[in-house]
Amino acid sequence: MLLKIGSLEEGPDSLDHESTWLLGHTAQVTFGDLRIKGQDLLVPAVLHVTCKHLKDGMTGEARCQVHGFEGLAPPVSTGAQQPRQLGPDRFQVIQDHKPVRKVLPNVRRSLPVLQGDNPCATAPCRTADNRIGAACCRDLQVEIMCERDEVELEALVRSRRSPYLCKVTREGDHSLEAEIISACGYLEAGTRNCSLHGRTREDGRPAKPDLCSDWPPKGKGLHPGCVFGASSGRKRKKKL
Repeated sequence: MLLKIGSLEEGPDSLDHESTWLLGHTAQVTFGDLRIKGQDLLVPAVLHVTCKHLKDGMTGEARCQVHGFEGLAPPVSTGAQQPRQLGPDRFQVIQDHKPVRKVLPNVRRSLPVLQGDNPCATAPCRTADNRIGAACCRDLQVEIMCERDEVELEALVRSRRSPYLCKVTREGDHSLEAEIISACGYLEAGTRNCSLHGRTREDGRPAKPDLCSDWPPKGKGLHPGCVFGASSGRKRKKKL
């Protein structure tokens, strides 16, 4: 399927950030080459989320609960390796609508995005699959290009296993919106820190996608356990 990244009217700087962010979520998505269609920047993608109607048996067989077909369970689809961290200071990011491999200077090692300690470092936030920690780095919203008359494609999208692909809505004639759980490849192994945080591109722009530095509005935590949620009792502070 095709995912929409953004409009060319947003400008190359904004699209660099949007592209780097989207193509960073590699855990359950295999991305193809960026392409331009009209005024939109798109990327083909394969989503590795099984059908919610597939029932696994005890002997390696599976059954379709809708049509009744039975047979050997299909192999798990994982896709190709898509490393985003290539070394201590080397990363793959998007620049001018193309993936590039760059050495990104490390300005600071910690994650001091607010005054004091990083509030997300130990936050008990969780995604809908009940995995705790770094929820915002594993949960993303996407726009899937799907015309209203592409009935089969829309049915395939809507039949994926929840919550790994869920909340599918049609907002217009040309696309669907959906939520996908797919961890970001820029997360440091074994931590909740972003490996791009504090690093800069050669032109001085932050290497970290700008939308990753936008904290939720006061009292509007996006996930259960979010430190910015209404029940956390915390007040939002300005970023350094």
